[in-house]
Amino acid sequence: MADALVSAAVGGSFWALSGGALAGCSRRLRRDEDERRVPLMGVLGAFVFAVQMVNFAIPGTGSSGHLVGTLLLSALLGPPAAVLVMGSVLLVQALFFADGGLLAFGCNLFNMGILPALVAYPLVFRPLDRRGHPAAGAILGAVAALQLGALAVVLETVLSGLTGLPFRPFLLAMLPIHLPIGLAEGLATALLLRFLRRARPELAAVRPEPAGRPLLALVLGAAVLTAGMLSWAASSRPDGLEWSVSRVAPAGADAPDGAVHRFAARLQRRTSVLPEYALPGTEPAGPAASRRGTSLSGLLGGAATLGLVAGAGWLITRGRRILRARPEA
Repeated sequence: MADALVSAAVGGSFWALSGGALAGCSRRLRRDEDERRVPLMGVLGAFVFAVQMVNFAIPGTGSSGHLVGTLLLSALLGPPAAVLVMGSVLLVQALFFADGGLLAFGCNLFNMGILPALVAYPLVFRPLDRRGHPAAGAILGAVAALQLGALAVVLETVLSGLTGLPFRPFLLAMLPIHLPIGLAEGLATALLLRFLRRARPELAAVRPEPAGRPLLALVLGAAVLTAGMLSWAASSRPDGLEWSVSRVAPAGADAPDGAVHRFAARLQRRTSVLPEYALPGTEPAGPAASRRGTSLSGLLGGAATLGLVAGAGWLITRGRRILRARPEA
């Protein structure tokens, strides 16, 4: 979601809600005190960042979609770590690439991180996975996560009251267009889980063992390949949210111009190094420059995500141990 869809009140409320959920997930990770999962968290964060750059066309709609990745993260790392990784991905996207608003960050984390990890995963995926149906769990869980996220976007936008988007037409545009995206996400999640669990059976456990170097190298290599080359094939069609807004937005709607929105936009302009994943001033130079910007953005964004996730994960999982080891005055 961009900041233009979110009021200061709604954006601030979801910053508080998502921040509280993120703090709770961090406490869960701190109680585990297992920093051996941190390297896998980092490389999976880089992989998810890269995957989200690859929009695929939805036939017959003029729209596109991309995988989210939170359900896969939850299955491999557990929901608390998945929320932390997704928060890092979204923060890097918003700060360095102006992809998603800073005011809307709390909404985006709630829609793309908290709902899939803390609702769809435990209520849909996990029961089916335990019964020996991981593929069905992945597909149904991804569809549920995408539908819940789409519903949340509609509610957040309408409650904000900035766009004049009518609730019912907006909902009837958002839910159907996110159904094929959810099906694609579920199928991809099922295939990736099948491959990874066959390669590393311990990943199927409720508390998976730390990943070895071959698995870390495999995931990191997939992230580099996806960010550096596969992202060139991304569809230029509007994504499901942009497509839905364009179909139902009233004519002549003005962009919000409040103090909070101006501050967030100014901050984002200062932090964005490659806005919209493109080299500054090179758009007229043709597809070669576009590919260079995309590759550079993917590689830098993946590296930034890996560093942020690894740093945050290490601090969280080691924090209590460091405090206990501190000598008394």
